[in-house]
Amino acid sequence: MGKTSNTKKASAKPDWAARIIRLRQRLDLSQTAFGHEVHSSAMGVSRWERGAQEPPSHSYVELGNLAGDPDCWFFWSRAGLRSEDLMRVLPKLRTRRPRAEAQDFELVHAGSSSKKVDKAQLVAIPLLKIVAATNGEKGDSLPILHEAPVESFIAAPRDWCPNPASTYSLRVRGDSMNPLIQSGYILVVDSSQTDRSKLDGKVVIAWHKETGLTVSSFRRYDHTEVLQPENREYESITLDRKNSWKIIAKVLWWIAKAP
Repeated sequence: MGKTSNTKKASAKPDWAARIIRLRQRLDLSQTAFGHEVHSSAMGVSRWERGAQEPPSHSYVELGNLAGDPDCWFFWSRAGLRSEDLMRVLPKLRTRRPRAEAQDFELVHAGSSSKKVDKAQLVAIPLLKIVAATNGEKGDSLPILHEAPVESFIAAPRDWCPNPASTYSLRVRGDSMNPLIQSGYILVVDSSQTDRSKLDGKVVIAWHKETGLTVSSFRRYDHTEVLQPENREYESITLDRKNSWKIIAKVLWWIAKAP
């Protein structure tokens, strides 16, 4: 009797694995299509569903974004995000757990695919545990924003984030963008806006394998492209095929604590 009971316990799937299976089945997606939605492979999804490997924190965030209310709370908690953090910045969310029948707004979860709705909306923007440096300093080396670990969320009006599915936030370090952007500011960026022909005069996040993530103004002069600091005491960076710089996001806006 005891042996049979132990065998059943050993073969039982973890709750997180069962919930992932239910989510995929509810969305009627193959493991390949489901993996595409959360930036994973079909093999990775298979390991999750078998309970052989637990998703990393950034995948749990995207699973929550994909699941929507109320299942998002479970996946976000597995990523280490607390519902209380969202409650402080989005007081009306208290009425969404459990789900309420009528709401004055919908929450659009950034950083993963989301359905558009017509109601007034707020966006929960992932605050990533990475730093972009200004010209002359080194930033974090991760060039793919959706793979970065998530520290918390920032709430913002929907019309501040034209593409919620590709909107993230991260901190900045360095002085070469002073006084426009100062060290310690939080930048909100759109990783879908990387077309250089549309970025002249905009602030961008660029990446290079030696200097990591860099925040700077992007300028085009005829056939020359430049990362230009706001502080003219720092040198500009000329972009060409030899130095392999990549534009990975456009900066939408930024925030900072009052002194």
